[in-house]
Amino acid sequence: MSFPSPFYRWRPHPWHGLEVGPNPPSLVNAYIEITPFDLVKYEVDKETGYLRVDRPQRTSSQPPVLYGFIPRTYCGPRVCQLSPKSVRGDGDPLDICVISERPISKSEVILIARVVGGIQMIDGGEADDKIVAVLEKDNFWGGVKDIEELPVAMIDRLRHYFATYKLVPGSDVHVSIERIFDAGHAKKVVQASIEDYLEEYGG
Repeated sequence: MSFPSPFYRWRPHPWHGLEVGPNPPSLVNAYIEITPFDLVKYEVDKETGYLRVDRPQRTSSQPPVLYGFIPRTYCGPRVCQLSPKSVRGDGDPLDICVISERPISKSEVILIARVVGGIQMIDGGEADDKIVAVLEKDNFWGGVKDIEELPVAMIDRLRHYFATYKLVPGSDVHVSIERIFDAGHAKKVVQASIEDYLEEYGG
């Protein structure tokens, strides 16, 4: 019996077993962990590749867009160099937020996203950038090329979510939003994370 190529006998690990994307750093694959409908923070388990419950959201804040990561990326020293106030990368795959006109309610899906900008975030001294992208061929957002073309209110919601999603009343928060950056810088961050991955894990 013959199988189509590529054929995976076993489920590939979403971080290490999927491709970065069709044309990185501009067009990338995004593996979605959380949707705007989720009240629980899910995160891919680094050993098994399955989604693990990280924690119920502590507040009423919900992610305003699809949220996940770019496969075969790693936030290491090169990513850190692009975030001047950071002391290290966070050691995780590069996070990505994907904007879609039509509601996508399922997580653990793969989609193609066009990089349009990002949020420079520092969490406990670690570079924790959030790439902002639009769903490729989206009927409404598909023509967006840079973050300045998106509504200010949408960017404000993203900024607010990441500034507060770890907030617990009575506790200190060690998260800071340094700036919003454009598509040009975002592509540099994506490329840096690809090179950090190659150094950390090989080809």
